[in-house]
Amino acid sequence: MNASVGDWLLVKTRGQHERRGVILAVRADGSPPFTVRWTDDGHETVVFPGPDAIVMTAAAMAAAERIENERINRIQSAIIDHAHSS
Repeated sequence: MNASVGDWLLVKTRGQHERRGVILAVRADGSPPFTVRWTDDGHETVVFPGPDAIVMTAAAMAAAERIENERINRIQSAIIDHAHSS
């Protein structure tokens, strides 16, 4: 697994919430360990990612968040429309 500074590390451990963190430092060749600042608590840690982790570029992360926000907006609109038509 390789990364660049500014990429995102997502850890999807079964039975726990997904953790997201921005990668602040990597080795010269882009390999772990990574220094990560976690979005859920703001802490910075040194991480050797396991098999439950993926790296996403900042652009890919922004695109994924945009898609998720659009999905949430559609659901909220459908709920509001249903409430008004009842």
